[in-house]
Amino acid sequence: MKTLYLDCAMGAAGDMLAAALFEIYPDKPGFLAALNNAGIPGLTACAEQDSRGGIGGCRFHVHIHGEEEEAARPAQEHDHGHEHGHEHGHAHSHGHSTLTDIRALIAGLDLPHPVKEDAAAVYELIAQAESAVHGQPVDQVHFHEVGALDAVADVVASSLLIRGLAPDRITASPIHVGSGTVRCAHGLLPVPAPATARLLQGLPAYGGTIAGELCTPTGAALLRHFVAEFGPLPEMKIDSIGYGLGSRDFPEAPNVLRAILGESAAAAETVWEVCCNLDDMTGEELGFAQEKLWGAGALDVYTVPIGMKKDRPGVMLCCLCRDEALAAVKEAFFRHTTTWGLRVKECRRFILERSEETVMTEAGPVRVKSAAGKSKPEYEDLARIAREHDLSLAEARALMEDAEKN
Repeated sequence: MKTLYLDCAMGAAGDMLAAALFEIYPDKPGFLAALNNAGIPGLTACAEQDSRGGIGGCRFHVHIHGEEEEAARPAQEHDHGHEHGHEHGHAHSHGHSTLTDIRALIAGLDLPHPVKEDAAAVYELIAQAESAVHGQPVDQVHFHEVGALDAVADVVASSLLIRGLAPDRITASPIHVGSGTVRCAHGLLPVPAPATARLLQGLPAYGGTIAGELCTPTGAALLRHFVAEFGPLPEMKIDSIGYGLGSRDFPEAPNVLRAILGESAAAAETVWEVCCNLDDMTGEELGFAQEKLWGAGALDVYTVPIGMKKDRPGVMLCCLCRDEALAAVKEAFFRHTTTWGLRVKECRRFILERSEETVMTEAGPVRVKSAAGKSKPEYEDLARIAREHDLSLAEARALMEDAEKN
């Protein structure tokens, strides 16, 4: 399984993420041509090699009508979210933009539809965060700090690179946000700035001793949209590593975002294990309860024979479910079993990447699932053939195996 891991030990900004992904992208000229010809007004994007703290990597530069805003604006005038990279709003030269303006701009770009969908979704997240912070309706939010054309370019570039790399899953480290204060259009604000903090809700983040804003609103929104899982580097065979450089040097650590691309053997997801012990239900009642748990969204339902108090034989009824099904599963347990309490535990589930093909036999189609060199026919398809043609299950399997050979 192709896995992309983003190391955010020095935070995340849109230009740094684009630069790190650019370093591991196989067709660099093709990417730059696609971005520069996409239709962002006045855009010229380029990449250059540089170093931070002795680590060589890539800087991603965006010029709008020949001007790079970072060079044009004094340091003390940086908007919030721009201490770490070049994500400067063009409020002075290009005016404010609403979410409607940004949507229209992205929709009109000459890029694949999935890339435009990703970019629009990232801006939707930013707008929702700004709306909550400023107490305005989403459509009235003005992107005076993150909605300018250079930030649009960063979001579109990152989306285009990720879609081109096409990882099966994207994971990331906990996000270093920095510390202290940052100056924005509203004055001095604590790090992380309010919109960034809102975007990071529910994600693992930490401060530390480095003074400055390490995670920008655009960086936080990109991570929130694309990353499915946060934690340490997963077990993987590393194929390529890219370093995206920030514009500033910090004495404490190299100012880089690292992208690692490789192959991992199994996908992992977080699931809930829900269990209870029962000694006063009939087999029929237990079977009906299991049926209801499947209907509530359980991924797996099973029983384990156990010994209970007063030497009574009993059964432990268990199921696995994802977060979105947990409430319905708990309700099904309490409604359809005699239990007065449940044990709930968060678990990690590793799953091999699976594929499915259909084998046409002389008696009908059979779906065959494959993963990591193993394959297994779908039982229901074999059973259907066996019933319809008065065959044993083994005879139906033999028909499928003969069809595979031919």
